[in-house]
Amino acid sequence: MRVKCVLCDEIGSLSDDDPLAKKLRNHLINTYMCPVCHDRIEELTNSRVNSGKFIFHRSSHPAEDAF
Repeated sequence: MRVKCVLCDEIGSLSDDDPLAKKLRNHLINTYMCPVCHDRIEELTNSRVNSGKFIFHRSSHPAEDAF
């Protein structure tokens, strides 16, 4: 299956048996991000969380109380 990264427009390939490929085929709202972009976003997010200035905003839904 050919896939395209939503951030850098790099075209990649996934095996048809890959769980991610099945997820992308069956749920069209899901998007693909290449490993390079995924690692870059993960690194930036972790640095923001560790800075102490990142605030988690939770909803007022009763299910959120369990967390």
